[in-house]
Amino acid sequence: MTIHKLDLGEFDEIDYYLIAIHTSLEDYRLAYFINQKLPINLSKSQEEVQINIKEGETKFSRFYYYDIENAISWNLIQNKNEVFEQKNEITTNLFSNITMEVSTKVFLLPEFKKADYFLKIENTEELINSSKIKTILNSIESISAVYTVDTNKIKSKNNLIF
Repeated sequence: MTIHKLDLGEFDEIDYYLIAIHTSLEDYRLAYFINQKLPINLSKSQEEVQINIKEGETKFSRFYYYDIENAISWNLIQNKNEVFEQKNEITTNLFSNITMEVSTKVFLLPEFKKADYFLKIENTEELINSSKIKTILNSIESISAVYTVDTNKIKSKNNLIF
C-alpha cells in the first residue's frame, strides 16, 4: 500500500500582490477611477469581507474583477470601518436608563492603519508589473500615496482569505 503525503507548505505560498492606497475618496469613486486608468472593470461584490471582533461584527466593502484571459483576480477592499455597539447604563440620577451607541474603529489589516484601501491582485505569476500599476494609481488625482505591502510582515493574513 502506498502512502500519499501532502506538503502543507504548498498551500502557504503567497501568490498575490497587495497594494496599499491612501485616499479620501469613497470606495465606488475609487473603483471608478481605477477602472478608467487600468484595463479592468471592478464592480461592487455582494460578498463583502466579514470580520468578527469582541465588540461585534463588521463588513468591509469589496469591488471585484476577474480577468478571464489571464486568470487574474482583482479585489479592491476597504481597510477602515466601524462597529456600533449599544450600551445601556442604569443609574439613579437625572439621566437614568440611557442607551448610548459606541463606535469602535476596525481595520482589515491593523498593521496598516493609515491605509484606506488595498488592491489585492491574485494569481499573478509574473504577468503583472506592480511598479507600473503603482505608477498608474499614483496618477489618479485624489490618491495621496500608493505602495506595495510586504506580505511577510502581515500578522493578520487570515483576513485576506476570501
